[in-house]
Amino acid sequence: MFTQTIDTILNRADAQEDISAAEAVVLLQQTDPAIITIIRDISDKLRHQQAGDTVTYVINRNINFTNICEQHCNFCAFRRDEGEDGAFWLDTAQILEKTTAAVQLGATEICMQGGLNPQAKVNGASLPYYLKLIATIKQTFPQLHLHAFSPQEIQFIARQDHLRYDIVIAALQEAGLDSMPGTAAEVLDDRVRQVICPEKINSATWLEIIETAHRLGVPTTSTMLCGHIETPQQQIAHLEKLRSLQQTAIKNNYRSQITEFIALPFVGQEAPPSLRRRVGRDQPVLSDNLLLTAVARIFLGNWISNHQPSWVKLGLAGATEALKWGCNDIGGTLMEEHITTMAGATGGTCMEPETLQQAITSIGRPFRQRDTLYTHQSAVTC
Repeated sequence: MFTQTIDTILNRADAQEDISAAEAVVLLQQTDPAIITIIRDISDKLRHQQAGDTVTYVINRNINFTNICEQHCNFCAFRRDEGEDGAFWLDTAQILEKTTAAVQLGATEICMQGGLNPQAKVNGASLPYYLKLIATIKQTFPQLHLHAFSPQEIQFIARQDHLRYDIVIAALQEAGLDSMPGTAAEVLDDRVRQVICPEKINSATWLEIIETAHRLGVPTTSTMLCGHIETPQQQIAHLEKLRSLQQTAIKNNYRSQITEFIALPFVGQEAPPSLRRRVGRDQPVLSDNLLLTAVARIFLGNWISNHQPSWVKLGLAGATEALKWGCNDIGGTLMEEHITTMAGATGGTCMEPETLQQAITSIGRPFRQRDTLYTHQSAVTC
């Protein structure tokens, strides 16, 4: 009976049918290498059908404008208190210097996020400070795509200034915000969030802010912090919420949607000791992440066609392997990365486009540079 169930699920997945959450959990719990190989092969076939064979990448720069943060997430080695060793808060000149250097290296995107710094205000209000961050980049480089401010940052601004989420997002959009990262999702299960990030927004708020962004015409990505204390059931429930969110955007003809999904495996080497002890390891388990990557393609691919690994967390070799497990994009050059690196990741902080290209060609796939929204891509290079 169990074999028949597996066969039924795999056949439905192979036929590009939406499988149920319960069926996805069954796939995620497989340990038989032969079945896992079939799951991988199906996910790779679906990737071919839904996103093509060309592997894309974007030339971008990651700017973390401050690590001063009022919250104390149990997985985070990035945050600092004001005045603490290692605390930083970039000024306008530093942000502009980093942006200028990125443009000189061919960047088309700036990804900007930071800690929740209560002192980040202009005339006593938070929103004007964030508008100033946008202006710092857009007034000099209007052609750059600004991918910035997670749902947690939107909630922080709204709470500080007593504003509705739609007011905050609309103001940022008018100032030049082009899209939002779907970070701060961690795992969309409040039991997990109470352990790993008890001060963060709850699942319903994250979903509300992302849906509001879509309704207003601001595209977002989607992510999941995986491989710590969450169960397979909680992982799939997270994916189910993302699938439902995308279905809602399509059904209601929202102006924007989720552009990609990224599985972000937990790196705990420098994480706070309570969670590190509970997880029991410092680096991601590649095999676990690859299986989750494949199941995510099967479960989400009909609705979210672009899937990306994290070379920062998995290393370039691990991210390249993930291209065989359902991923069609290898991410961005970043140029600098602090959040994961400070957690103890060994994947590096910067990739040259040529290095990403070599990784892609090593598995016999063509590559192409893209923009943030996957709407413009350069010519394919084999």
